[in-house]
Amino acid sequence: MAFDIDLIKKVYADLPGKVAEARKVLGRPLTLSEKILYSHLHEESPLANYGRGKDYVMFAPDRVAMQDATAQMALLQFMMAGRDKVAVPSTVHCDHLIQAKIGADADLQHAINTSNEVFNFLESVSDKYGIGFWKPGAGIIHQVVLENYAFPGGMMIGTDSHTVNAGGLGMVAIGVGGADAVDVMAGMAWELKNPKLIGVKLTGKLSGWSAPKDVILKVADILTVKGGTGAIVEYFGEGAKSMSCTGKGTICNMGAEIGATTSTFGYDESMDRYLRATGREDVADAAKEVAEHLTADAECYADPEKYFDQVIEINLSELKPLINGPFTPDLSTAAGSEMTERATANDWPLDVEWGLIGSCTNSSYEDLSRAASIARQAVAKGLTTKAEFGINPGSEQVRFTTERDGIIKAFEDLNAKIFTNACGPCIGQWARYNDPMNAPKNSIIHSFNRNFSKRADGNPNTHAFVASPEMVAAIAISGRLDFNPMTDTLVNDKGEEVMLDEPTGYELPPDGFDVEDRGFNAPAEDGSGVEVVVAPTSDRLQLLTPFVPITQDDMTDMRVLIKVKGKCTTDHISMAGPWLKYRGHLENISENCYTGAINFFNDKANKVLNYVVNDYVAVPDSAKAYQAKGIGTVVFGEENLGEGSSREHAAMEPRFLGVNAVIVKSFARIHETNLKKQGMLALTFVDKDDYDKVRQDDVVTIKGFDQMAPGKNLTIKLDHHDGTNDEFEVAHTYNGAQIEWVRAGSALNKIRQDVAAGA
Repeated sequence: MAFDIDLIKKVYADLPGKVAEARKVLGRPLTLSEKILYSHLHEESPLANYGRGKDYVMFAPDRVAMQDATAQMALLQFMMAGRDKVAVPSTVHCDHLIQAKIGADADLQHAINTSNEVFNFLESVSDKYGIGFWKPGAGIIHQVVLENYAFPGGMMIGTDSHTVNAGGLGMVAIGVGGADAVDVMAGMAWELKNPKLIGVKLTGKLSGWSAPKDVILKVADILTVKGGTGAIVEYFGEGAKSMSCTGKGTICNMGAEIGATTSTFGYDESMDRYLRATGREDVADAAKEVAEHLTADAECYADPEKYFDQVIEINLSELKPLINGPFTPDLSTAAGSEMTERATANDWPLDVEWGLIGSCTNSSYEDLSRAASIARQAVAKGLTTKAEFGINPGSEQVRFTTERDGIIKAFEDLNAKIFTNACGPCIGQWARYNDPMNAPKNSIIHSFNRNFSKRADGNPNTHAFVASPEMVAAIAISGRLDFNPMTDTLVNDKGEEVMLDEPTGYELPPDGFDVEDRGFNAPAEDGSGVEVVVAPTSDRLQLLTPFVPITQDDMTDMRVLIKVKGKCTTDHISMAGPWLKYRGHLENISENCYTGAINFFNDKANKVLNYVVNDYVAVPDSAKAYQAKGIGTVVFGEENLGEGSSREHAAMEPRFLGVNAVIVKSFARIHETNLKKQGMLALTFVDKDDYDKVRQDDVVTIKGFDQMAPGKNLTIKLDHHDGTNDEFEVAHTYNGAQIEWVRAGSALNKIRQDVAAGA
């Protein structure tokens, strides 16, 4: 029986009526995305034809999921919200704080030894406030959610950008910052700008070496890392129906890499099979009763240009294996000669040192079984891996079942290292080097979702490439980035030239899933007696102090903390890797604030000129020097600032260090929201060329803050050191409620005020 089955049945009971009402108000057929969005409207947003990409809408998600790195700050904030229990079903998953180094058992024990304080905190907070807790080693959050909580037609939010993985089971699942999760857990409405809709029509059928991963690699190549920003990507067509549920999950998962709000698929037989295989026959039966409402109205798919803002068509029968990277997930190269040419031209190392399979993107039973078929062939044909090989199963249920079925052994026979059921190298939790910043230039290939510089191992010289699990296995065996298993041969231990056959695998385990201990702890029925202890001397956890509201005086005569040059992801603003240990301690983790961003004025990272000390210092040190003198600071940046992870630390750290505004050419969606939630200004240049006017020595004033209103631009005044000045307008997307967050000092401050007023 499924978790929260009564909630799911309630959603399905209300769905037909809500869809009918929405169809009537909009006066047209509805896409699946619209059916889910309009059936989850919060009472604060009455049913209306909301403008796509324009109107802010309040929603009532069905559930919240948090991973251990982001859950710390989310739950520290929730503890300040004045609530006794979460208002919607919520879970915590311990998957980020486990570093890959030796192997599963040793790495898991090391994580428990070094992070026990954090795990105990998360478990006790979960127990107290009615939150389900998944222990270290239970699995990667998004795989566990797909196996246990996702359901067609539902809406959920999660404090991780790859929450979108649940779209593989027909949900609208959206990655958010912790402050958004606090809103929903506290029983408040959740706000989102009504997304635009991108339709992707899939024709034909995948075969041979092509995999669902290649679909999203192709879409990323078409749309780029920001082409999906502000939109839901809805996949449909016969090609969509031909893929497995977990394959759909892979495609939705990497929708985060194109900036999409989320991605989803209509309900079909593959979802029914997956629900039943994972012990949720009751959900499958209930979904069948309302199946017509769990996909788009037929007219929308028959004439998609009429109902979607953009339509892409991909013929799966023609799709060939792709390899994306390095340093960005949207640069696609076909396997084989095209890779040879491009790698040679760009000086990418063609020798591959590691092949890694797993992460939340590709760690299902099907993924591992297909990759294992390549491993078995290699052993049978007398081949060994030229690259090192690592595997991260997606969950304990997947690990246990694949071990039972001999899949794990197939990898071990090729000397693969089996890591813990956790994120590991995908998020930088990989002890590959003692000194990663001075490590050599090299190439790796993995089935993960992201491949930004330093992402996997901290080495800026690691060229990381993304491919399907089966292609990762083949390339790891060959040791060459440009190996094409469809055409190229390998030399075995007898000196013979052999070829790898096409991969085979199972959509679902033929003998069913099995597990002895899935690693779940249910919360106490009554958590009032549970004590949550945070030691005042801890360097891992720190209780929060409310932020003080910013005033017009604070916006006057500020200094430029950093003018960021080029790409600036949340990894540049708040690095992961070794800094994950401080995710629950705002003061300590703020020591990494913008340390990875490149300073426009000297092309260096973490070296900015400070006019209090009159010297170049680290970014956090500069912020603290200004802060000590009562001087506010501003960050300037370029396009899509804050792309990548949902981590709200990238907003909380600058707020903690006295940054009052971040002014850029454009924002990634989640980061912009996170800045708003922390009570600071997220502004965009009206004329992007005004970025060029910002000088290192400027004194910056934001005019009109006291009169800030929705749709009303503010003015930036730059007083240059030479006595001249520049003024220009900046835009913002704050609505009335969001401006109230700023006036209160943060969204959390406003929640606490509202709770107290209603008590």
